[in-house]
Amino acid sequence: MSEKIQKVLANAGLGSRRQIESWIQDGRVTVNGRIATIGDRMTYRDRVCVDGREIKLFKSLNVKSRVLLYHKPEKEMCTRNDPEGRPTIFERLPIIRNSRWICVGRLDFNTSGLLLITNDGTLANHLMHPRSHIEREYAVRVRGEVTPEALEQLKKGVQLEDGPAHFEKIVDAGGSGANHWFHVTISEGRNRLVRRLWDALGFTVSRLIRIRFGPVYLPAGLKRGRCVELTEDEVAELIELTTKEDAS
Repeated sequence: MSEKIQKVLANAGLGSRRQIESWIQDGRVTVNGRIATIGDRMTYRDRVCVDGREIKLFKSLNVKSRVLLYHKPEKEMCTRNDPEGRPTIFERLPIIRNSRWICVGRLDFNTSGLLLITNDGTLANHLMHPRSHIEREYAVRVRGEVTPEALEQLKKGVQLEDGPAHFEKIVDAGGSGANHWFHVTISEGRNRLVRRLWDALGFTVSRLIRIRFGPVYLPAGLKRGRCVELTEDEVAELIELTTKEDAS
């Protein structure tokens, strides 16, 4: 039975479906020697190459879904290779055989905190898809006096260059002087959304830490640069969460 190319390659752990769709659009994927296009289908018996390198698929059919919880430090990239030679999260991850680690979304260079990393391309795609509306919670330190009116505006909505956005929740987490901490929650994964919301009202974010993704919290004792693997029950909870979102 044939399936869409991006689904087959995502199941093989090469990346999320959206990532692979961008590779196809850029002409980086071939199937049986022919450049693939969006909408093409293939089977696991076909010969598929990415950037001229053949991808072995036969061992990827029944790979167990695994998820790592990684505590990303600041000054670390979420890409596999950085042209500027900066350290990446993949340099710290355990070796995985017959599969590949996929980062569920990204945190920018100056943001730390919780990252989920999986070998299951379908799960990664579902967790990142805009329709999932999975909550992400951040601890954010803001410079400047934040008025009740500003907080209300951030919850009501702010117009950004790529459309309106808002915080689902804002909780005062204390602080003193020019810096104050808040816990904010969003339910979409637009690039640098937390920073851009505060910037739109003239505030500077001096620290940003992701502390929750859906039902998964950053453990208090997990040091930066370290990871732990979720249990089978915790992975099942994530899969069930995405299944519910698909059903809705």
